[in-house]
Amino acid sequence: MSNISINYRAIAKILGIIILILGISMIIPWLYAEITGDANAATGFRICTPATLTAGALISFLIKGSRAKFRSREGYIVVAFCWVIASLVGAFPYYLSGFADNFIDAFFESTSGFTTTGCTTIDDAFLTKSLMLWKAISNWLGGMGILVFVISILPALGINGQMIARAETPGPVLEKMTVRMSDSAKILYLTYFTFSILEFILLMLSGKMPVFDAVITTMGSISTGGLLVHPEGIAYYDSVYIEIVISIFCILASLNFVLYHYLVTKKGSYFIKDIELRAHLIIIAAAVILCTASLMTINDNSFSSALRDSFFQVVSMSTTAGYTRSPYIIWPSLCQIVLLTLMFIGGCAASTAGSIKVVRILVMLKLIWRGCFKRIHPRSVVAVKLGDNAVSAPVVSGITVFILTYMMILLISSFLLSLQGLDMETTITTALGMLSNTGTAFTEASLIGSYAMFHPALKLFLSALMIIGRLELFTIIILFTSNFWGRDR
Repeated sequence: MSNISINYRAIAKILGIIILILGISMIIPWLYAEITGDANAATGFRICTPATLTAGALISFLIKGSRAKFRSREGYIVVAFCWVIASLVGAFPYYLSGFADNFIDAFFESTSGFTTTGCTTIDDAFLTKSLMLWKAISNWLGGMGILVFVISILPALGINGQMIARAETPGPVLEKMTVRMSDSAKILYLTYFTFSILEFILLMLSGKMPVFDAVITTMGSISTGGLLVHPEGIAYYDSVYIEIVISIFCILASLNFVLYHYLVTKKGSYFIKDIELRAHLIIIAAAVILCTASLMTINDNSFSSALRDSFFQVVSMSTTAGYTRSPYIIWPSLCQIVLLTLMFIGGCAASTAGSIKVVRILVMLKLIWRGCFKRIHPRSVVAVKLGDNAVSAPVVSGITVFILTYMMILLISSFLLSLQGLDMETTITTALGMLSNTGTAFTEASLIGSYAMFHPALKLFLSALMIIGRLELFTIIILFTSNFWGRDR
């Protein structure tokens, strides 16, 4: 066994850049707190913003680059530490402002922001506008992935961004849109930024949303974080137009961002023919039809009311945004099963959405069909295909392992959360809500995303579950294996 060599300088330099970006991001809510007279939040930002900026600048500028190779091991370490450090640093504004009574609650609040889970552990309290702006910014940064932004500047450090992107980007396969990974990262963020500006403009055109609300809602929906500006949620505005705009951009954010590059570069056929895209839209349409019919026949809702409620809630769950317009916990059981299934599936690969991802579900269904076919024709050779393209055996194997691991983690998490003594529905759906980054469960409290009922130790576990779900399980799990640390790679 060879000696372990880790490029600590490169890792520290990248983490320093992350901390610096977080410090710069805090300036906006800090200024807003000072201008609006939000004294408690301003006090918190006065302490943590300069400290974060100083720490980030010192680490990123004083540590010299290393000529040692930057390999996949360093990539996984950077990604795991990035999300943990971002959540730790981001917790201080909540804690120092007095919004959170203890640091665990503040850490949970911060983690739910960066992982776009969008829930809270603070009961009977709502974020002040300054802290809400900070959480919205963390939603926006975490949506596309802070590291995707950092990747665009890594070539200047002589570091291969592909190693990091492979560990950080949600989805079974990362497609490079250009020859250089840094150029791909710039294109992704340009698309993300363009969508954000467009949604903000459309929300302002509604005439029912103040500028602040439009900013928060934009950053919360384009990142599929589902951040609420008012305790009443989206129902506060009582606007079909606003609900449609939010739903459309949640869907756009839940699609594979690589497809938008193809669309812009006049390769529209790739966009139209994408199997995962079509399957995602078909799943949403089928779910809307089922929920609408169920609300009309069982709850006796009118067609327009049932369609409106169903469309918004289905889109919210399928994109893992976790918005709530009406109390779905009192909907018919058929609707609840449909919504629960959507939480399992999630959005597309390489999107801001969480959970298992549509492409993995498609491959598993194809694999099940192949198993049935080979029972009848045992000597046949049948490839697992998505459209006209055969999926390689290693990819199929990786997807199978991912889904089995996902279910195992969900089962273990449900068992651990059951130690709280809550009912089974709350326990299981809370575990799924955290792991899928939807941030909602089928309980009364969770309609506003509050998990204050859990023990502090379980809140820490839920925070870890959010990060594990955001990083597609293995990026965290692999750090605890002896093989990962055992030899150079």
